[in-house]
Amino acid sequence: MKVVNLISIGLFFLICLSSCGISKSIKNRPDVSIYSDEIPDRVKINDSTFVAGNNFLLKNKQGQWEMYVEGNPLQIGKITGSLTQELLQRQEAIFFNKIEDLVPSKTKLYALRKFLAWYNRKMYLHIPEEYKTEIYGVSRYSSEDYNTIAQPYLRSLYLHGAHDIGHAMQDLMLVGCSTFAVWNGKSKDGELLVGRNFDFYAGDDFAKEKIIAFVNPELGHKFMSVTWGGMIGVVSGMNEKGLTVTINAGKSEIPWVAKTPVSIVAREILQYAETIEEAVAIAKKREVFVSEAIFVGSAKDRKAAIIEVSPNNFGVYEVENSDKLICSNHFQSDAYKSDGRNSKWIAESHSQYRFDRMEELISEEEKMDVGNAVALLRNKEGLENKELGFGNEKALNQLLAHHGIVFKPESLQVWVSSNPYQLGEFVAYDLREIFRDRELNPLKKSISKENLNISEDPFLKTQEYADYEAYRTLERKIEYAIENNKKLELEDLNALQKKNKNYWKPYYLTGKYYYNNGYNVAAKIEFEKALKKEIPSLAERKEIERYVKKLR
Repeated sequence: MKVVNLISIGLFFLICLSSCGISKSIKNRPDVSIYSDEIPDRVKINDSTFVAGNNFLLKNKQGQWEMYVEGNPLQIGKITGSLTQELLQRQEAIFFNKIEDLVPSKTKLYALRKFLAWYNRKMYLHIPEEYKTEIYGVSRYSSEDYNTIAQPYLRSLYLHGAHDIGHAMQDLMLVGCSTFAVWNGKSKDGELLVGRNFDFYAGDDFAKEKIIAFVNPELGHKFMSVTWGGMIGVVSGMNEKGLTVTINAGKSEIPWVAKTPVSIVAREILQYAETIEEAVAIAKKREVFVSEAIFVGSAKDRKAAIIEVSPNNFGVYEVENSDKLICSNHFQSDAYKSDGRNSKWIAESHSQYRFDRMEELISEEEKMDVGNAVALLRNKEGLENKELGFGNEKALNQLLAHHGIVFKPESLQVWVSSNPYQLGEFVAYDLREIFRDRELNPLKKSISKENLNISEDPFLKTQEYADYEAYRTLERKIEYAIENNKKLELEDLNALQKKNKNYWKPYYLTGKYYYNNGYNVAAKIEFEKALKKEIPSLAERKEIERYVKKLR
């Protein structure tokens, strides 16, 4: 995270633009007086089960939190905050402690506060009052520990745009999401089937406390989504009408003013749309500040489509005479055919490679079911089953996913992965049952359909998996040593390569360490080994080639 660069920008704007239109945004609050704010008290049954009237939060045996909430926007916000307050504050601590580690100076933290206020000065104009009210309700349970950065409501608002900024900034391109849908002749029972990996990585701790939320709002459709403490937006979800929404990042310019976070657009679609046409209409009326593909599956339309949004363009991509649709991280509609940034991204990133791999795997199956969809999401190999090494961004399973998810919209069934990554058991849920007669459920046990679960990936029990986890620890240690000019033991460098021998990065890091320490011949050998592997992006390949050229 290039926080230091952001702070420098913040200092500049603090001096030049400190009063430039931010007063209204800082003072703005939703009008909550129009809603009843009465909510039932939270009752703690045990450390993993909490109840508030008909609402509940419980942890299932796979380690996921299941939550049901109902009411008007203020009530949903307050009940969500009340039930999840420990999770909410933990997620805040993970995020803001990282920022304070990177920005230890009180002066720069003050500058960061001013910069955030300036950068997000127009966000409040672009988020519907309903969702600002819900965010306000959740924020009542935020920690007071980070008020030096922003007050709880503003912090909660700003965090809904952090996902978008992470997509937009090149150094924060922490996403490589992959989504597909099949229907009619390509699906075993003819029903629409949608699968996706949400490969957003913000640290191991960030993904530990997933929440599978089932929301029953006063207006609009009931829906489920996979989320985390403090997040009311949607990244993956399905409503009671069998409409699904997932978001896949596109390549964006660095935005200079925040508008509507894409997760809020996705939330509005999920809550108020029943068809692809209705989803498109909602997306069209919102101004976003990054590029994103909103993948929509519709039980009513019995197909899927991709809504491609960006600050200055809008397109819809649908396939004709086909029973499959694939989406990675580039745009496909006619609206973006001449978009230079999109074309460059296709040529230089790993997006097209993952797209082709999905197409290859789907074509290998005559017809697909939920088990086939989960197997595709867990696939670690490259085109023609080439060994990529574990953690490679060219793989569909990059071994960093926040979650994998499979939908059957016409049956209103959904399967959500459990930790680690998308390797754990895929837990099944039936929306018809969950939203039927909620008050009759004792709310003290998991609401999943255990008999429909998909077993954990056998890879979890292998030595290869154990080696990969050890590799990740070593990789962080060696990256730290390189960045801080620390000495390493030769055994660490050897172990790094042995534990992930098909991956390009251990050879690159070894080469970089040798190069920094003046072992030029050894560095050149390691860089050349890295070049023989599948390197995810053209930029990374060119960087290694520059090292080799210098050493020649």
